[in-house]
Amino acid sequence: MGLPYIAASSDVSDPSPMMDETGRPLAETVFKWFDPEFEYWNDRTFALRSGFVQAARICAEPFYFDGHTLTSWRTNNALDLFNKHADYNAYGVKNAIICPCHLPFGVLGTVVWATNKSLDNIEQIFEQKAGELAMVTLRFLSVAREHDISPRPPEVTGLTRREIQCLKWAALGKTDNEIATIMRLSIPTIRFHLVNAGKKFGVYGRAQAVRVATSLGFIGGNRS
Repeated sequence: MGLPYIAASSDVSDPSPMMDETGRPLAETVFKWFDPEFEYWNDRTFALRSGFVQAARICAEPFYFDGHTLTSWRTNNALDLFNKHADYNAYGVKNAIICPCHLPFGVLGTVVWATNKSLDNIEQIFEQKAGELAMVTLRFLSVAREHDISPRPPEVTGLTRREIQCLKWAALGKTDNEIATIMRLSIPTIRFHLVNAGKKFGVYGRAQAVRVATSLGFIGGNRS
């Protein structure tokens, strides 16, 4: 395609790079980058500064970089707004195709095909290859995540009514004390329900439990 360099992450919120069977980053063993001195996988804040990753958080479809803006295969208001206000460093990338991958339990992965040379036909390449690349991304990152997660699968169907109620109030920003007052329960009981819900999802902390519960449809995503 003329996009010989690949950057991949199975979870952009995890600063640890994807590893091969020997424990070495895939960015060193499989996916070479055009600048050998730029070890982005060792930069724990890179995902927060990368414009491609920022855009992947708001766009679930494949999109491409023409050297100036990010564009998808249809009019995308989120990308249009991003292009209008975004100020980011492309780190030498001239053209790229970016495939976000929204995986179970609220995990966002992404694969970027890039080049440091300008292409005249990046739009045509995207139109021809975007669907195929999106499927490759889904297959690859799904397998990668399966190997990364705990061997004990989360219990996605066992939430109690109380656990769901506590998660809904937590999603609205209520504190444990406020939830206890609303539900007329003790604060330790509220904490027990929130912690138990997190354990069933295989995550720790109320924020992660709320994120997973929202992504699985246990609670609504509209917090207004």
